[in-house]
Amino acid sequence: MARKTSSPRWCKGVRDMVEQHKEEKNNAAAGLYLKPWLRNLMPLCGLLAIVVVFAFLTDGRIVQPRNMQLILSQVYVLMIASMGVFMIMTTGGLDFSQGSILGLTSIIICKVSQYNILLAIVAGIVGGAMMGAFNGLFHVRFKIASFIVTICTMYLFRGLCEYLTTNGPIAATPDVVALNQTWLKLLLTSIVLLIGFLVFRFTRLGMDLRAIGAGETAARYSGCRPQLTKFFVYVAAGAITGFAAFINVIKVGSITGTAGSQLETQILIALVLGGLPISGGAKANFSNIIIGTLTYCVLEKSLPMVFPVSATQQLVKGIIFLCVVALTIDRKSLRVIK
Repeated sequence: MARKTSSPRWCKGVRDMVEQHKEEKNNAAAGLYLKPWLRNLMPLCGLLAIVVVFAFLTDGRIVQPRNMQLILSQVYVLMIASMGVFMIMTTGGLDFSQGSILGLTSIIICKVSQYNILLAIVAGIVGGAMMGAFNGLFHVRFKIASFIVTICTMYLFRGLCEYLTTNGPIAATPDVVALNQTWLKLLLTSIVLLIGFLVFRFTRLGMDLRAIGAGETAARYSGCRPQLTKFFVYVAAGAITGFAAFINVIKVGSITGTAGSQLETQILIALVLGGLPISGGAKANFSNIIIGTLTYCVLEKSLPMVFPVSATQQLVKGIIFLCVVALTIDRKSLRVIK
């Protein structure tokens, strides 16, 4: 009597890759498959189209130097904080706690800035890393879905923010506020983005992130350690947001309990507008961060000029968001968020 043997787990990964290749060929024959270069160009074309359309609708006001400077002033914090969430989403996860982390680390920076500015920056980064480690521990160690963990910690960290600011806003020292210079914020943002790009594109960590997003089983057999990598990604995301909090503090000067409110939603929308697949994986591109945050900030500045009513602005943003998701979502690899 023949003995039944079970196929090793790596065979399933091979079969999935073969089936995906066959499906891509069928879609290409049906005209449903976009070339990789065309898919990568779509977010950039969308940004240019939005700028052109709103320049026409606002009679060119949106491209005036003053308005362009206002748009850039909104980009710095969002772009830096988006980099950490980008790494998390590349692995197939989500993080809804970044807004609360930004608020709490901003408070830490304001408090420590009374002693030393450099120490305040370090304290913000370390504080953010610890909060990220808290998220990563519950997600990796206790096998809880990332969006559930981070929704819970979003309320936890937000509650701490409101408690610490019960007696009023917490102000930074005048020396910190004096650093609110465009060239400095642009320089710091560029340095962070450059480091992130080099790490994501040319190191083993970047390859591991994309491999985990494409499939943890295959990534594990290729020598990656998915659980450890995901934990450190949450730590890194928290640390990056802690540095973004420093940019936020020098911009606003004082922090209230609502600091960073809705930032997590802005990050998610910006990354999707930039073309980042919801399921992460190999199709994640570092340019998703830059294009997405610029697109979001242009929309935020342009819509009030064209639609004065807030309800209409929300409606238009919702329609644009749905259209972008429908055009860019990767249905072949769509799955439950880890």
